[in-house]
Amino acid sequence: MTQLRITEIFHSLQGESRTVGLPTVFVRLTGCPLRCVWCDTEYSFTGGTKRELDDILAEVASYGADYVCVTGGEPLAQKACLELLSALCDAGYEVSLETSGALDIAPVDPRVVVVMDLKAPGSGELAKNRWENLAHIKAQDQLKFVIADRQDYDWSRMVIDQHGLAGRCELLFSPVHGSSPRQLAEWILADKLKVRMQVQLHKYVWNNEPGH
Repeated sequence: MTQLRITEIFHSLQGESRTVGLPTVFVRLTGCPLRCVWCDTEYSFTGGTKRELDDILAEVASYGADYVCVTGGEPLAQKACLELLSALCDAGYEVSLETSGALDIAPVDPRVVVVMDLKAPGSGELAKNRWENLAHIKAQDQLKFVIADRQDYDWSRMVIDQHGLAGRCELLFSPVHGSSPRQLAEWILADKLKVRMQVQLHKYVWNNEPGH
């Protein structure tokens, strides 16, 4: 029987991405090979509880939501994540995967919306970007840049230009929580960038309480 190590499963509003504000079930897998400076889910690095796939699916179904987000940590660090994603799609959910971009996304079920980070210098994990993943990004997917300062912003613009990312999929610019969202907004408008700026809605609604 397929098992995964789960940190938590909870029902909340999606705080980021194209489906922001929509009721969503979050399945947070345990473990992550990265250590981003601004990480807000360090509690998911270790621990968790081993749960069978059928048990996970049953809890997800109990919330009655249409959207499911598989996140972490880094969910792809567990090989069984791929089976979980396909099972959720088979069950009729609209499924998204939040991934750091450090692990191979090629085997991910094509029905899944991949929300993939590209780690800017301020993350401390620039070297972990797996650039080969860009070849597997679909039009429905989203690339996320978490931006701490002007250096991160300029790096993000450079990456978009160098890899021809504009128009390939939706591009998300997120200020590190606690930094100035206004400053980032003004940079985007001044440069006429075709990106979606987002803030982490759940942190404003629930003040970053666990389980949201």
